[in-house]
Amino acid sequence: MGTPSTSQRTILITGAGSGIGRAVARRMLTAGWNVVLAGRREQPLLETAAQHPQALAVPTDITDPTAVEALFAAGIQRFGRVDVLFNNAGVFGPAVNIGELTPSQWQEVCAVNLSGAMYCASAAFRHMQPTGGGRIINNGSISAQVPRPSTVAYAVTKHAITGLTKSIELDGRPYGITCSQIDIGNAASDMMQDVGANSGALQADGSRRVEPTFELDQAAATIEFIACSPAHVALNQVTITAAGMPFIGRG
Repeated sequence: MGTPSTSQRTILITGAGSGIGRAVARRMLTAGWNVVLAGRREQPLLETAAQHPQALAVPTDITDPTAVEALFAAGIQRFGRVDVLFNNAGVFGPAVNIGELTPSQWQEVCAVNLSGAMYCASAAFRHMQPTGGGRIINNGSISAQVPRPSTVAYAVTKHAITGLTKSIELDGRPYGITCSQIDIGNAASDMMQDVGANSGALQADGSRRVEPTFELDQAAATIEFIACSPAHVALNQVTITAAGMPFIGRG
């Protein structure tokens, strides 16, 4: 895999094949970081990496804890250490209410959004404990604060990420490990098309409304700011939304 480089800091990004994960990976590579890119499919990861010499694409199913361990091992073998984890991978799940949600749909969303996030955070934590610390950034989403209608599985798992973030921050104190949560609202990703932001997203009163979005790179810039913050600074939770979106006073 080549000689490990310790001259730059290293960030590991899950869900790096598209959307916010891709935007963050490209921004961090431009900023001179080593970047480990994780996702289910290899081709999107390679497209994100674009043959950059400081990029390592590792196809990974984060719902498999053994695969997650192999992901971190590959990143550490290549770059020497992992300084930051951007725990980003997630699925939106079915647009149904709780009475319509099937057990298999619930388990599928939980496997990625909750168990996968926990496996990645756990692996990062164990690596950072003896290496002087690091930072874990969890993608919570605005749905970690207020849900959309008919998104029960997504909303519940994203609310759980808040508990994960706080627990990591607390348990990480003796080891110099900090944990941040970024709650992003209406960044212009494929997920916004899924909820109909451009054509009319379902609102709490049953109406549909076209919602404003903002550029993915603005969210990526916020994540870069968190990742580059000094070790003695903890950014517990950051909320970034499209101006005017129905978040404050939603419903």
